[in-house]
Amino acid sequence: MPINENPLLIILGPTASGKTKLAVSVADALNGEVISADSRQVFKDMDLGTGKDLHEYRIGEKTIPYHLINIREAGESYNVNSFKDDFYEVFGKLTAQHKIPVLCGGTGMYIHSILQNHQYTAVPVNEELRMGLPVHDIHALRILLAGYPAGFTGHADLSSAKRLVRAIEIAAYLQDHTLVEQERPQFRSLVIGLDAEVETRRARIYKRLNERFEHGLIEEVQGLLKRGVSAEMLLFYGMEYKFITEYLQNKISLPDLKEKLYIAIRQFAKRQMTFFRKMEKDGIMINWLDSAMGTEHLTRQVIKLYNESFLR
Repeated sequence: MPINENPLLIILGPTASGKTKLAVSVADALNGEVISADSRQVFKDMDLGTGKDLHEYRIGEKTIPYHLINIREAGESYNVNSFKDDFYEVFGKLTAQHKIPVLCGGTGMYIHSILQNHQYTAVPVNEELRMGLPVHDIHALRILLAGYPAGFTGHADLSSAKRLVRAIEIAAYLQDHTLVEQERPQFRSLVIGLDAEVETRRARIYKRLNERFEHGLIEEVQGLLKRGVSAEMLLFYGMEYKFITEYLQNKISLPDLKEKLYIAIRQFAKRQMTFFRKMEKDGIMINWLDSAMGTEHLTRQVIKLYNESFLR
């Protein structure tokens, strides 16, 4: 296989779709290793809330190697550009070792940034600029964006206020700075998507959430607070950490916590699917498989697709 056809297998899907189990099974079959594409699993001691499920990396007596998990201290920041740098470093090492990289996760923005190699992820956040923008007024934001040179705004997504704010931030940065395009390793990708019927997904989310409460989800957040991770940062991390922090601050009751968190995770899974559909609109082909088929059958399907894509 020519060097510019280095294979990258990607397994994505919404939360509780069985991505990790499938990625581990496929990596075992292909002499591969798993690279996590999860914006919160990079943090140490945030295990139950982020769904690391590290036990799933074991197959019999063997542990399948994984990367980009537990690489930052809880309380630190991590962003898409950090992920890209870390990903390409691991990808290069695995490729040199003739290992198949299996990128697995549900953070669509991270996966999209690799497939499209967006330069603009390197543009830093400008809090001062953002404070002066009408962040909830799409019409006003579009007018402001139109005031920048067209060469700085061609990347813009005009569909939401959040994306318009980022587009203005990038355009403002480009007026005073030149982005140097980094040379990245080339690869060919095969993208596998896991999904299930909505009711099946909801049932899995409910079961998984209850199991995590039983295994000490609240205690995990208490431990982070005791170790000095600020409540503000835990609120920023979102979902489990946000609602449990509010519960520990006596802002919501335990029944409210469980109900709000269940609803929030369902909504999160829906947003994940919306982002994956946007990726398809951007020209990324996702081979969707029904997660209800079970890991063994899914693995065979993925191997078949892999052979058809890379071994012809």
